[in-house]
Amino acid sequence: MGADLEVARQFGENLRRARRQADLSQEQLGSRASLHRTAIGLLERGARMPRIDTLVKLATARQISPHELVAWTPGTIEAGAFSIKPRTELERRGLPDEPERG
Repeated sequence: MGADLEVARQFGENLRRARRQADLSQEQLGSRASLHRTAIGLLERGARMPRIDTLVKLATARQISPHELVAWTPGTIEAGAFSIKPRTELERRGLPDEPERG
């Protein structure tokens, strides 16, 4: 499975789980997020990748962090944590974490 498809599929699973935990229909979530119910269905099936503004709308509608909708571990098929490690200042500059010792 391509990386884009895997991301879309996992996002869809997370969105469906979050919606069901709130006991919302696709139509109710769509209404809260100003999206059509068919858009919710496409996202949940992994047929569409959300834009960043859509991600924020959905998270706000569910009153959760956007991170909860993108939580996953690449290469797995189960829910997990999307490991986004904050970059250190040295990494941002393109330098190794540990200075080389001579």
